[in-house]
Parts: sequence; C-alpha cells; structure tokens
Amino acid sequence: MRILILEDEYALRISIEEFLEDLGFEVKGFERGDDFLDELYNQSYDIILLDVKVPGINGFELLKELRSAGNQIPAIFVTSMTHVDDLAKGFELGCCDYIKKPFDLKELEVRLRNVLRRECFASKQDIVELGRGYRYDVAKMQLLCDGKEIALTKQEKKILELLIKNRGSVVSLEHFCEEVWGEYVDSANVRVHINKLRKKLDKELIQNVHGLGYKLVT
Repeated sequence: MRILILEDEYALRISIEEFLEDLGFEVKGFERGDDFLDELYNQSYDIILLDVKVPGINGFELLKELRSAGNQIPAIFVTSMTHVDDLAKGFELGCCDYIKKPFDLKELEVRLRNVLRRECFASKQDIVELGRGYRYDVAKMQLLCDGKEIALTKQEKKILELLIKNRGSVVSLEHFCEEVWGEYVDSANVRVHINKLRKKLDKELIQNVHGLGYKLVT
C-alpha cells in the first residue's frame, strides 16, 4: 500500500513517514504542492495525506485540480485549519477525512485504515483478484482458486478480508483482535487461526513480518 504525503513541516513529515513505514506502508513525502502533484501524475499511489497551507499549490487547490481531472484517489486532510468552514470545504472538494493538528499518530493510523477499508470494497466489482490464481468473491464471502472454492471458517474469512482491506501493509495482532474478534484475544490464539488459514493457501500469499504482524502479498 503506497501513501503520498504533502506536509511542509519537516519534523512532522518525517515523523509521519517513519510511523507509517513501521506499519508496513510505502511512503513518500513532499513539502511543496507542485512537486507533490508532479509525483502523483508520474507514480501510482493508494491514498494521499494533504496539509493545506504549503508552498506552491495549497492542499485545497491541489485536491480540486485532481477531482476536476477525474482522479478519485482517497484523500485525507491533515491540517491546523480547524474552523468549521475549512472542514466543510475539505469535504466539498472530495476528501475522505479531515484530521486536525495536533494529533496522535495512532489516531492517524485508525483514520487511515478506516478510509482504506471503505475504499477497498467501494468498487462495484464483487471479485477481488489476489494473484496466483486466487480470487475473493466479496458478495458471497468465498475464496476461489482456479475457479474452485476453498472452504474457510467464519473467522478465517474475517482474517482474509482484513488482510485484503490492508493489502501490502502489515496488520498487527492487535488489529486482528479488534476487527475479527472485537475483543482481546491471546496472541497465540490469533496466530493459530492465521496459520490454519495460511496452510490452505499458497505459502507466499500471507507473509509473517517478524515482530509486527502479517501482510497479504498480491
């Protein structure tokens, strides 16, 4: 999962980049709006984080240009502009969320994952291609390999869906507890369920990232 950041405060930008990289995301940041826009037109990203008051093209103008050009990449404003009119303008321009500075990095993670979760299954397509012959039917909650269904338990389906929603990034054991079980579960128990799922799949599809969690590699 690739994230592009527009933030002109150097220390904050580096803190966000390092935090997100530790979570398993691929991250790149810029301080100027025009440099950010050039990068976005030249490379593919899954979501953007935008400050508003930056050199060059400001965050509001930048998102307006993207939406006018038909680019619907998910966007989150991260800004010190806290007036309700600014918040309203951000959503009118097409942002998915609006985080007010100062903020805790954990809040950023929660909001980021929430946006990515919504966007992952927002498509009208019911089939998510996972590669290696695997496909996931969202509507029927079925995992298929070369057209044949792989039997999964209810918990295994939830685990797989969480990994799909966070494709390319690491999902921590705590996140599995929150999303799959809705409460604290012993980490050894979580690992048991994940390993049972892994045994039903290509061994390279779900990777164990030592000390951090698991990620789906597609």
